Amino acid sequence: MNPHNPPAFKSISVMQLLPALDGGGVERGTIEIAAALIKAGHRAIVVSGGGRMVAELEATGALHITLPIGKKSLRSLQYISVLRHLMVTHQVDILHLRSRLPAWLGYLAWKKLDPALRPRLVTTVHGPYTPNFYSAVMVKGERVIAVSDMIVAYIRQHYPAVPAARITRIYRGVDPVRYAPDYQPDADWLAAWRVAHPALAGKWVITLPGRITRWKGQLDLLAIVQRLVARNLPVHALIVGGAHPKKQHFLREIEARIAEMDLASAITLTGQRSDLKNIMAVSDVVLSLSTDAEAFGRVSLEALSLGKPVLGYAHGGVGEQLAAMYPAGAIPLRDVDAAVEALAAWYREGAPPVSAERPFSLASMQAQTLAVYEQLMQRPRYE
Repeated sequence: MNPHNPPAFKSISVMQLLPALDGGGVERGTIEIAAALIKAGHRAIVVSGGGRMVAELEATGALHITLPIGKKSLRSLQYISVLRHLMVTHQVDILHLRSRLPAWLGYLAWKKLDPALRPRLVTTVHGPYTPNFYSAVMVKGERVIAVSDMIVAYIRQHYPAVPAARITRIYRGVDPVRYAPDYQPDADWLAAWRVAHPALAGKWVITLPGRITRWKGQLDLLAIVQRLVARNLPVHALIVGGAHPKKQHFLREIEARIAEMDLASAITLTGQRSDLKNIMAVSDVVLSLSTDAEAFGRVSLEALSLGKPVLGYAHGGVGEQLAAMYPAGAIPLRDVDAAVEALAAWYREGAPPVSAERPFSLASMQAQTLAVYEQLMQRPRYE
């Protein structure tokens, strides 16, 4: 930390806080920003409860500090002093808060530091949290990053006291090289996939990625498939995602509905998979049927970047992606009729090609985020 706010910095130290590193969009973005910081000659520190992505983070050159700051318990308050000590010890210039409980612990630690010596404070609003006192910590940053226009609107509606100048919209992004239209899984994967899923041979495959939870639209998918099958289209749908122990009842409901609708031969529940990229690459269409608006919707962007047609409800971040990259895939919320008509037409005539433009790139997201850090460091603390 530097109390004098000089006009330029050769190197800054950024500490990001989040509950864990076990997978997900927030976790992926945290690692991507850490990698960009290291590449630019800065220091990157991540504090979390740990998880399977720690090794990937550390491979970038970032420092990971294991601290269970995501556990909802009064005992977590003890980590406020620990975080304060870490900020001082590591001479943190920027504190970046990404999730509500760790954000509160980090914010309270930050508040107890000498105002002249505190790190600059950045928050990212990753979703439309229930508007209340607990969620309000996510808009306390000197700069508040919103991951889509939907989230900008959410902040302005529910937290009107936050000055517009403090809000910066930075879309999440994917690597257009890793997710390229010419990507194909390797021969071993393809062979194993075909052996495991012989029912897909000769079928037109539509894939709905997403964890098993009601708002992700699996029941809407069943209705769509039923109508496509009734039209004698050789469709097979993949539901790709696992069910949390608390969602097993909904998984059983889906399975029962599939049986009642006589769709067992037309739908496969794959469970949780670590090879979604490959599955999307061998699919004909990827769907986004979330009935609650996605704050951004990284998976749909990955599919579009792979050159796959995406049919999705045109709201939230997915709606913004489709408007920019694939307007032909945008349908009204819960409009099963529109989905069926669009998919039937795509099967008969071929889906419109996906735009070659890549407006949601990883490099752009990284550059814009680092620019927020660097600009903040160059401005007075009180604006």
